[in-house]
Amino acid sequence: MASINNHILDNYLAFLETLSPGAKLDIISKLTQSLKSEIKPRENLFDTSFGAWIGSESAEEIAKGIRDSRTFNRQIEGL
Repeated sequence: MASINNHILDNYLAFLETLSPGAKLDIISKLTQSLKSEIKPRENLFDTSFGAWIGSESAEEIAKGIRDSRTFNRQIEGL
C-alpha cells in the first residue's frame, strides 16, 4: 500500500513542478485549510446506537400496540 501511495505522490509532484510559485502557494494554503477542517473530532456513532427506549408505555402496552397494528390479507383459495 505504501508503494502505491509513493507512486501517486511522485506523479503529483511531477505535475506540481510545472506550476508557478504562486500556484504552488495557493495549493499549500488550500491543503492547510483542508487539514484544519479534518482535525475536528468525529462523533462516535457506535456509542449512540445503544440506549433505552424512551416512552411512557409499559412493555405489555407496546406489545399490544404492535399486535393490534398487524394486518392480515391472506386469502385461501379453494381447490
